[in-house]
Amino acid sequence: MYFTEYLSKVGNLILISDGENLVGLFFSFSKAMLPSKYLKDLKEDNNLEVFKDTKLWLDKYFKGEEVSSNDLKILLIGTEFRKKVWQELLNIPYGKTITYKNLGQIIAQKLGRNKMSAQAIGNAVGHNPIPIIIPCHRVIGSNGDLTGYLGGLPLKAWLLELEKKKNIM
Repeated sequence: MYFTEYLSKVGNLILISDGENLVGLFFSFSKAMLPSKYLKDLKEDNNLEVFKDTKLWLDKYFKGEEVSSNDLKILLIGTEFRKKVWQELLNIPYGKTITYKNLGQIIAQKLGRNKMSAQAIGNAVGHNPIPIIIPCHRVIGSNGDLTGYLGGLPLKAWLLELEKKKNIM
């Protein structure tokens, strides 16, 4: 596994790659959140193509440009359930939000269930290994309130403002 750092408008970000794909993005103030699987044999490499592409993507994002995570090579590492939730997060359009409840309904339908546990959805969203790029900040409470974000609610609000959030899906 490899890492590089990126100085953003929200602080230093740590990017993690398997050499070809982006597998993690962490806020430097939460280094304790780096899973031990990434810490073992982690080597710095600032020249990986995936890191160059990700930094360019982040440059555009923080300038307020609409970008798509489809432009990056991402590998989701997690349980099948979490990967389904993260994949659904990738479907939330730039500048839009979705409620945890609606996200749960979508996942329940995909799994052939009548409903989904709000805790299970919240847990999967909260364990997103590539925040910002996999836009977990676009998930809000049913009443429109901002709830839960690893980077803190002020950062979540800032990211949504950057995207000029206008509509709820």
